[in-house]
Amino acid sequence: MSNKTVAAMDAIGEAIISNKDFLTTLDTAIGDSDHGINMARGFEAVRGKLRTLPEDADIGLVLKTVAMTLISTVGGASGPLYGTAFLRAAAVVAGKQEMDGAGAAAALAAAIQGIKERGKATKGEKTMLDALEPALDAFNNGLASGKSVLECLDLAVAAAEKGVEYTKTIIATKGRASYLGERSLGHQDPGATSATIMLTVLASFCRSQQGVV
Repeated sequence: MSNKTVAAMDAIGEAIISNKDFLTTLDTAIGDSDHGINMARGFEAVRGKLRTLPEDADIGLVLKTVAMTLISTVGGASGPLYGTAFLRAAAVVAGKQEMDGAGAAAALAAAIQGIKERGKATKGEKTMLDALEPALDAFNNGLASGKSVLECLDLAVAAAEKGVEYTKTIIATKGRASYLGERSLGHQDPGATSATIMLTVLASFCRSQQGVV
């Protein structure tokens, strides 16, 4: 497909599907044992929907399609949270065919705000925000220092990976994992992990394109 955003979302979907068992194993330890299964099902549907879009679909339409498909097909908390994230990002980039660093930062910021509002969550509660908020900070710091979008994405991925490691050191206070109390210590958050997988794939995709989505 010629649309780079469609190709990027397709690559993200492939990675989530490939990591279905890993994400489910993580969720088995502290959740409902379905994060990987639900996310894989959602992105299988996403990949099908993406193939119905016109080649000249703008970034906003692509992200909105991802959002609505996840909301309608992913069970548990992940569907509404990721769906809201993609929907908020879509609103920021509606009508655009290219995205620069500032646009990417704005889209990610909007996605994070959507997650915070939908999930009534903040950083430090052992959720995907513990990966995404540091990633956004790192991306913005990179932009401020004059780094390229790809360099900023690499910084964001590194920060998200540290965020995933951080989730192992804290007690969950949101979601199913919060029921475990101190028993949630030592386990990484599945949502933070899936979010980091998405960022990692996006950075890899942009590297392969030598540009931005």
